[in-house]
Amino acid sequence: MSQVMFDLDVLRSFSTGIALGSYARAADRLGRSTSAVSAQLKKLEAQAGTVLFRKAGRGLELTDAGETLLAYAHRMLELNEEAGAAMRGADLQGWVRLGLQEDFGETLLPAVLGRFARAHPKVRIEACVARSAELRERLELGKLDLALAWDAGDHPPSLHAERVARLPLQWIGPASGDVLDAAWWKERERREGAGRGARKSREPLPLVLLDAPCPLRDIVTQTLDRAGVPWRHAFTSASLAALWAASSAGLGLTVRTPFGLPSHVRAIDRTAVGLPALPQMSMALYRAQANAEAPVGRLATLLLEAVRQHVQMAPAQMH
Repeated sequence: MSQVMFDLDVLRSFSTGIALGSYARAADRLGRSTSAVSAQLKKLEAQAGTVLFRKAGRGLELTDAGETLLAYAHRMLELNEEAGAAMRGADLQGWVRLGLQEDFGETLLPAVLGRFARAHPKVRIEACVARSAELRERLELGKLDLALAWDAGDHPPSLHAERVARLPLQWIGPASGDVLDAAWWKERERREGAGRGARKSREPLPLVLLDAPCPLRDIVTQTLDRAGVPWRHAFTSASLAALWAASSAGLGLTVRTPFGLPSHVRAIDRTAVGLPALPQMSMALYRAQANAEAPVGRLATLLLEAVRQHVQMAPAQMH
């Protein structure tokens, strides 16, 4: 049996079409005709020796084999990019100081820093995880070169900010069981006798939020005040991990974007609990200098690629 040699160019078309939700858009993005991309997909199925797509309404969706191949395609394309970067920057040397918020640390840090370290072994990296205000302060003081953080819109002009994505804020509760299934619902029912759909209860909504000062904390409380929903602080902490634990335990609801949610919490249907819609938050990549040295620029490129890929992989949640 001859060994299959998958074509990276074909795999790129395959993965791009899935990420964009349309092979017509993929053809436009890649500078090809739709018929050329279609021929590539037929070639890919022939190489795989199995069906990769099935009809889903007016479109297509991946079969189990297609999902498996997509995962390998991402790895192969990433390794190809990494090899190319290593050849281009084999002699790259220097020092990069990077800051991230907790939301992005577990999701981005291992993969991005791993790729960078393998491609540029002569570059030294220092990374820290902190809240957005502290990261911007460190940038101003010259203690960081790059920082990925939420953009509160009040950053000083000395910092160079590039908006990376705009993500929806969501109400977050435990992954399993009823949302606020203990004190809040029971008290609503006891006081009003109107059942779970009641909107007249004055029992305060228990919130799980970061300690002040926190822009997101202000957004949440102001949104509830405008909607006439009473609230109380059920749990506060300086640690995002502690917020996840408290939300998972059912102490109250927290609010974050879908980026980097752990498995023991989930976004909830706000209409089911009579809560107001929340605005969006912008994620920004901050640079201490507009024209940074080559190692800083290379790490910034990898961060941008990683964020955009993460957003593309979950379009229904992110937009």
